[in-house]
Amino acid sequence: MPIDALEQIDPAVVRIQSLLQKIDRLRFPQTSRRDVESILVRQVAKELDRALPWQAGHGARTAVIACLIGQELRLDVVALHHLKLAALLHDIGILMLPVQLKSGSEPLDPASYVAIQQHSRIGANLLEPFSFLQESAVLVAHHHEWWDGSGYPFGLRGEFIPLGARILAVADAFEAIQVPDVSDRSLRDRIKLRVLRVASGTQFDPAAVTALSSKLQPIL
Repeated sequence: MPIDALEQIDPAVVRIQSLLQKIDRLRFPQTSRRDVESILVRQVAKELDRALPWQAGHGARTAVIACLIGQELRLDVVALHHLKLAALLHDIGILMLPVQLKSGSEPLDPASYVAIQQHSRIGANLLEPFSFLQESAVLVAHHHEWWDGSGYPFGLRGEFIPLGARILAVADAFEAIQVPDVSDRSLRDRIKLRVLRVASGTQFDPAAVTALSSKLQPIL
């Protein structure tokens, strides 16, 4: 989505696209390319945090969880890299929503919910023009698809959903689940896993939920 295609645009989108364009133009040695991209995209994700302070750090935390799941499912280093970049930037599409929908606190009427459902597709459109993010953009586009086909924006189901997007969906949800009045992190994580298991096979890929459970089990 070209940034000049809209009459009004969040200044953060302009800053982020400018930063991504600079990264895209850099030419790194193959041996260090992924490491440098990871470092620079983490800095870009901080711009997203500043624009959406109510969920600051969500992208970075989601990236950690997604990579744990990816490692358990034996993704190769290239796939893990694209997954990490997608996780860091997966909510960029929120910046294109109407102002009242960016706070994360407004109750949603049906029209607002429909608008929010577009953020994954819009986010992918924002990332796709940059060559180093094209694989990640696919994962962003599909990270709200459901295993049973009732998700959005395209209603894909099962293994038709890219594996990285299925992993990102589980990581995103695990990180976002709130467990009020529980201070013990281990207990919070166990409760979150129970929630994910309930939705395993409907919203989430069962293999991705099992992988996260296996990865966290030694520390719970």
